[in-house]
Amino acid sequence: MQQSLRLRKPSQLSHSLHSRLEMYAVAASAAGAGFLSLAQPAQAKVVYTPTHQTVGANGVYNLDVNNDGTVDFLVQQWNYGNWSSNNQLLADPAFGNGVQGGKHLAAALLAGASIGPTENFIAGDANGEVMLSITHFTTGGTSYVHGAWANVRNRYLGLKFQIAGKTHYGWARLNVERNTFHFAVALTGYAYETTPDTPIKAGQTTGDVADSSAGTSPKSLGELALGAQNAPAGRQP
Repeated sequence: MQQSLRLRKPSQLSHSLHSRLEMYAVAASAAGAGFLSLAQPAQAKVVYTPTHQTVGANGVYNLDVNNDGTVDFLVQQWNYGNWSSNNQLLADPAFGNGVQGGKHLAAALLAGASIGPTENFIAGDANGEVMLSITHFTTGGTSYVHGAWANVRNRYLGLKFQIAGKTHYGWARLNVERNTFHFAVALTGYAYETTPDTPIKAGQTTGDVADSSAGTSPKSLGELALGAQNAPAGRQP
């Protein structure tokens, strides 16, 4: 007797096949989301500029932190006096900017120190904020040293500056060697946070990226389905 061929209705599909189809649907959605995220470019928040610039006796360096053609700070050595001499290393902020510190002295920050809205910034001294000052008498006698920048390497000057009317934070890394009454100064790099009003760490050269999965390869639907099959089932509503 010839048996009639009967088609199974969708409602009669096995529970196992239903589960597999659901997993493939989930895998397809995940793969699509992965492709979309990979299409988004990774955006670094911190812009770092390595450099090596020396600031000699009575020298000045124009520091343009975000490299837009506008000088944000002057880093300079300034010497003056007759019967006494005062040799100074100064950080002079442009109007609206400041350097991290207190009591008229710029701080020599260690790597990892916070630079941001909760910190104290100074500005307004006639020739700039003092990083290091040595006063001595030309006839001899005691020398007086002020500031924390004598004989340091890889210390950081905390910076607050304006971009299009918004406040940004950054740092400049310097080595300073004291030679009696004079200084050898080298600026070895600087960086800033591109997001306004956002703190940065001294020495930080990279930031968060928009897509933490950048650089990974999307899995095939089959691999994703196998992963979903081995994963514990979620609670159904």
